[in-house]
Amino acid sequence: MTATNRFQQRSAALESSDVTAPERLDVTVVLPCYNEQDHVLKEIERISAAMDRSGYSYELLAIDDCSTDNTLAVLREAELRFPSLRVMPFHRNGGSGTARRIGTQQARGEIVVWTDADMTYPNERIPELVQLLEKDQNIDQVVGARTSEQGTHKFLRVPAKWIIRKIAERLTGVKIPDLNSGLRAFRRDVSLPYLRLLPPGFSCVTTITMAFLHNQHDVRYVSIDYAKRAGSSKFHFVRDAYRYILQVVRMVMYFNPLKVLMPPALWLVGIGLVKIIYDVIAHPVRVANNTVMLLMAGLIITAVALLADLIVRSRSE
Repeated sequence: MTATNRFQQRSAALESSDVTAPERLDVTVVLPCYNEQDHVLKEIERISAAMDRSGYSYELLAIDDCSTDNTLAVLREAELRFPSLRVMPFHRNGGSGTARRIGTQQARGEIVVWTDADMTYPNERIPELVQLLEKDQNIDQVVGARTSEQGTHKFLRVPAKWIIRKIAERLTGVKIPDLNSGLRAFRRDVSLPYLRLLPPGFSCVTTITMAFLHNQHDVRYVSIDYAKRAGSSKFHFVRDAYRYILQVVRMVMYFNPLKVLMPPALWLVGIGLVKIIYDVIAHPVRVANNTVMLLMAGLIITAVALLADLIVRSRSE
């Protein structure tokens, strides 16, 4: 028997076999879990009860991010009780952003919901977010905008998050009530091109917001309460605040670099031109070295901005 005949027989066998694609669902709730053994079961019960009452077909995808406690054992036991629960264990810690990215890629639901397992978000309101997407096809993402701050380092987090949010609003030109809320629902097919941009850490929620806004996807905000978290916080103020700011600038640079680079370039050129006039009046036929440096810096940044914008506009998404 030739290789061609064997290939044809194998193809015919595959075509005739009763292989069905995974069932498509209305909603996938992605629940990253890392050392949540004491309360993850309560969260599963709360989410499952809300989704069962909603009438939507759904799956609850709980991702154990290589927990060092008994979180995975609790999830495995819960998997026997809740038919819609699917457990995905990681063999090494990848961060909440990695868990959300892989969970979204593996989701069978047309709408994906991100939330946390620390009892902070009102997950009983998940069907409400999904319903907004179902009723209005123009909306691509619904974000639960928190009305209070209950995290650690509150006296530092509140002003820091306000500054980061204002930077994001300035760079995107859109009002953003909550930039990094962990409770959101969005259309899976719309999100797929942006999943590769997600960082591994907490700033993944900022990234998905910025990606949608920069590409003219309608994002709706719904006010929600925010409770004190159960267990210990994984948020490190200095490190994660720096990453949030960096990610905001990075996302704007990725989609619209002129927003970041042109303002300082124009300021430098403008100051340089004023300085030239001053130098010529104060010291005829002499231009100071710092004036030349200002002009050159402004022109170089302008050239980089235009080149970056050209790359962005010629990039194939």
